[in-house]
Amino acid sequence: MSIERHDLLAHFDALLQPERFKDYGPNGLQVEGKREITRIVSGVTASRALIDAAIEAQADAIFVHHGLFWRGMDGRVTGWLKQRLQRLLAHDINLFAYHLPLDAHAELGNNAQLGRVLGWQADQRFGEQELGCCAPAAFAGAPDLAAHVQAALGRRVTLVAPEGAHAIRRVAWCTGSAQGYFESAIAAGADAFITGEISEPQTHLARETGVAFIAAGHHATERYGAPAVAAQVAQQLGLEHRFIDIDNPA
Repeated sequence: MSIERHDLLAHFDALLQPERFKDYGPNGLQVEGKREITRIVSGVTASRALIDAAIEAQADAIFVHHGLFWRGMDGRVTGWLKQRLQRLLAHDINLFAYHLPLDAHAELGNNAQLGRVLGWQADQRFGEQELGCCAPAAFAGAPDLAAHVQAALGRRVTLVAPEGAHAIRRVAWCTGSAQGYFESAIAAGADAFITGEISEPQTHLARETGVAFIAAGHHATERYGAPAVAAQVAQQLGLEHRFIDIDNPA
């Protein structure tokens, strides 16, 4: 089966409701390709490696979390941007990208899916645009929680743990580069906060507040939402779907 481009866009928009969010770039169709779509490839970032893999997979559309265009970008189409666009246009591939709407979806979004992988279901939202999640947990201390996250995601994590043995009874998380949500997580009553990246201030906040901070990787925490959304939409519409995970240590 196939579907027209604008109908597929309407399904993505109805599910993710991008109009609800103040975002850092355009959500929806970022690059227009062929009119009829049969096969979708999903991935985290519209990198050249993902685009090349989608070409090899004979995809008609790519669905990602990180698209090509961001607020404040230099508007010139040169270098890496030209190379990515050139491939998409030469093979007539549509590029769909959803940033914050994909983070936020209550069941299929990055945060909900990370919670699923880690074994938690959010009972509270916090932070800007309520992207952060909180849930009950039961860990003897931050090292045990870090080991759990590390095993579930299959990669090493960075742990900043306060001094002393502190049981973890409530966890907060927000995928990607959400280290700026740490103070909101503390205010929400979390004993530990999990995100993708860490910046210099979070080490001091963790030590001074007694709330543990775990940086588990930007890519590693955000590789679940795009395939969840694309798979559901593809199943509903009778389309083919394949998730391609491009390795990224960040």
